[in-house]
Amino acid sequence: MSVPKTEKKAEPQFVEAVLPVPLRRSFTYAVPAELRGTIKLGARLKVPFGKRTMTGYAVKLHAELPADIEFDTSKIKNIIEVSDDEPLITPEILKLTQWTADYYASFWGEMLKASLPAGINTEKVRPKRRKAVRLVGVPAEGKALTEQQQKIIDLLEANGGEMLFTDVLEQADVGASPINTLAKRGVVEVYVDDVMRDPLAGAKLPVKDAFTLTDEQQAALDAITAALNGGEFHAFLLHGVTGSGKTEVYIRAMRYALDTGRSAMMLVPEIALTPVFSRRLRSVFGADVAILHSNLSPGERYDEWRRIRRGDARIAIGTRSAVFAPLENIGLVIVDEEHDPSYRQHESPFYNARDVAVMRAHLAGAVAVLGSATPAMESFYNAQTGKYTYLRLPDRIGGRGLAVAELIDMREVFKRFGKDVALSPELLDAIAETHKKGEQVMILLNRRGFSQFVLCRTCGETLKCPNCDITLTFHRGDNKLLCHYCNHREKSPKLCPHCESEYLYFVGEGTENIADQLTKKFPSMRIARVDRDTMAHKGEMEDVLLKFASGGLDMLVGTQMIAKGHDFPNVTLVGVISVDIGLGLPDLRSAERTFQLITQVAGRAGRGEQAGKVLIQTYYPEHYALRHAKEQDYEGFYAEEIRFRERLGYPPFFVLASILIKHRDHAYASKSANILRRAFDAANTARHCRVLGPAPASLSRLKNEFRLQIILKGVSRRSLRETLDIALADAEAHGCDLRTVNVEIDPVNLM
Repeated sequence: MSVPKTEKKAEPQFVEAVLPVPLRRSFTYAVPAELRGTIKLGARLKVPFGKRTMTGYAVKLHAELPADIEFDTSKIKNIIEVSDDEPLITPEILKLTQWTADYYASFWGEMLKASLPAGINTEKVRPKRRKAVRLVGVPAEGKALTEQQQKIIDLLEANGGEMLFTDVLEQADVGASPINTLAKRGVVEVYVDDVMRDPLAGAKLPVKDAFTLTDEQQAALDAITAALNGGEFHAFLLHGVTGSGKTEVYIRAMRYALDTGRSAMMLVPEIALTPVFSRRLRSVFGADVAILHSNLSPGERYDEWRRIRRGDARIAIGTRSAVFAPLENIGLVIVDEEHDPSYRQHESPFYNARDVAVMRAHLAGAVAVLGSATPAMESFYNAQTGKYTYLRLPDRIGGRGLAVAELIDMREVFKRFGKDVALSPELLDAIAETHKKGEQVMILLNRRGFSQFVLCRTCGETLKCPNCDITLTFHRGDNKLLCHYCNHREKSPKLCPHCESEYLYFVGEGTENIADQLTKKFPSMRIARVDRDTMAHKGEMEDVLLKFASGGLDMLVGTQMIAKGHDFPNVTLVGVISVDIGLGLPDLRSAERTFQLITQVAGRAGRGEQAGKVLIQTYYPEHYALRHAKEQDYEGFYAEEIRFRERLGYPPFFVLASILIKHRDHAYASKSANILRRAFDAANTARHCRVLGPAPASLSRLKNEFRLQIILKGVSRRSLRETLDIALADAEAHGCDLRTVNVEIDPVNLM
C-alpha cells in the first residue's frame, strides 16, 4: 500500500504587521522571495511606512491575500528586513497585548513596543560581550612549549581552566601572540560570550529567616496552593492589614509554583519598593529572580529581560511594564498593593497593569493574587460578589497592635497662633519625644518643592507655567520655578513679572520646605528627604532607605514614595501634613485615595517591639475618609463610599471612559470635541450610556495643548464599547481628527 505524499505547505507570501503608531489597524506587506520561510509570528520587521522605515511586528502570515483584503497587489510594498530569527515576542505576549489593546481601546503596535525593553529597536541597547580563553586540549608531543605558553597554561589550570582574555595578558605578563599560537595548536580556545549585567551585583542580601506562619497566613497559603494544584485560573484578593505578613505568603506561594515546575511574577507599584523585594527574593530564590523596572540602566533591563526570555530566570519582579515579562509556563501572578494608581499607564498605550495581570493569569490558567491593606473599591466589590476569592489577614505578626492614630484639628491650631502653621505643636513635641527615645520618625507630605506657588501681594497674580494652566512650584535648592507636568523651568524672579512689585509671597509648603523647617528645629537629627527631586539618580532611593533601615538616619520626610511597603521596625511615629490636599481634588476617587494613603503610611509605625503613633493634621477632621483612616477601618470606609458610588453612578456599578481632546489650537480642539459629542448622541440610541461634556478638563491646558473632556458612563462594558466604537468611526467620517483624541477605559482619575 503506497503512502500518499504530504502536500508541502505554501510559504507565506504576505505578512500583516502592526506598527507603534496611534492607528487601530494592521498593514499588509509582501515577503520577497529571499525572505520567505524566515518570518515567525511575533518577529520584528523593518518595513516601509510612508517615507520612513519603521520597526513593525508580525501578527499574521498569509500564503496569499485573504479575500477580505482588497488591494492592488502591485502597490503592496515589500518588507525590508526580518530582525529576529527567533521572535522576541512569545505567542502568549502576542495574545495578551492584543487583548490589552482591544480592552483599553488602545493601539496594538504601541502595546507590543511597550512590552519590550526600552531601546531594543535602536543601537543603544546591545548585549555586553567579553573575550575569554579556556583550556580545551593538551600540547602535541612533537613541539615544545615556550616559556610564555607554559605560563599561560599553568595560569589557566590554576583558575579552573577559563579566564578573561585581558586577565591572562595581565597576570601572565604576555602579549596576545602566544595565546593565539596555542589556539592554533588546539590547546586553548579564544571565544566571545555575553556578560550579564546584574542590577544586584555586590548588593548585600538579607539573611534568610525561618518564619513560622500564623494560622491566618497558613490558611491563605493553603487556599493559593490548592488553586495552583487545580491547574486552572483562579483569582484571590488577599486583604491583610499592614504588617500582617502578606510578603511571606507571596514568597511561599512562589516557592510552591517553582517546585511544581511553573514560573511566577510579582508586580509592585513603585520603583522604591523593588530594592526591598528584589533583595528579599534573591536571598530566597537566587539567580531564578529577574528584576524589571525603569530605574535600571538600559543594559541591565535588557539583560534581565533576556534571562527571562531564555528561561534562565523563572521569577520576574518589577513595576507596571513587567506584566509583559516573557515568562513561560506561568503559574502564579502576584500584584502587591493592588490598589495603587501607579499601575495605571497614563500615556499611550493606556492600560492598568493590575487588570492586565489578572487577564494574563486567566490566559495561562494560572493563579492571580491581588494583595493590599486597602483594596481598591472595585477589587473589594469583586470579592464581595464572588468574582475573586476573599482571603483575610486581620492581625499583625507577633500580636503587635496597629499604631494609634490621632487627628489634629488645624483650625484650633490656627486660632492659637492667628496664622497657618505647617507643623503643629503636637507633632513637634511628638518628634522631640520620639528622638529622645532613640526611635525613628517618618513625615508624609504628598507635595514636592519648597512652596506650592508664588503669589504677588500687590496685584494678586500667581506665577504660572507658560505651557500649562497651573502654577509653578518653587524649588529653593535650585532657586527655580518648576512645572511638575511639562518640566518647564525658570529662575525665580525678584520682582513680579505682572506689576514689578517686590512683594512676592511663597505659599503652600512642599517636602523641601518641611525638611528645611525640621532640620532647623531639630539640628541634632539626621534627616533625609525622599521625593522625585532628591531621588532622581540611580541608586539614591535604595541608599537612603537602606541607611534609614540600619539606623543611619533619624527621620524621613517624603511624598507617597515612603507610604507603602517599607518595613522599618524602629519607626514609632508617623506624621501626616496637609492631608486635605487630596480631598480637594475634583475626582471620584479623592476620598478613596486619601483613606488609602493615610492607612498605608500609618502602617509604617509600630512594626517592631515598640508601639506606634500616627498624627494626622487636617482642617476637615469630620470627613468620613479621615475618620475611618484614623481607625484603619477599611470595611467602615467601604460601606460609606460604596453608597456614594452607587447613588452617583460610578464604578463598580457603572463603566467609565474618559475621552480627552487635545490640541494647541483651542478652536480646532473644540471642533473635534463637538463632532464627537454629536457622534456619541447618534450612537447612543438605546440610551445605555450617559454622555457628559465636552467641557474643559480639570487641567485645561498642559504642555501647550488645550484639553477638552467627554465622559462616557455605561451600564455595561459591552454597551460602552459599542457606543464608543460606533461614535469614533462616525466622528472620523464627519471630520473629527482622531489624532487629537485620547481614549481611556476605566480611568483612575478624571483630571
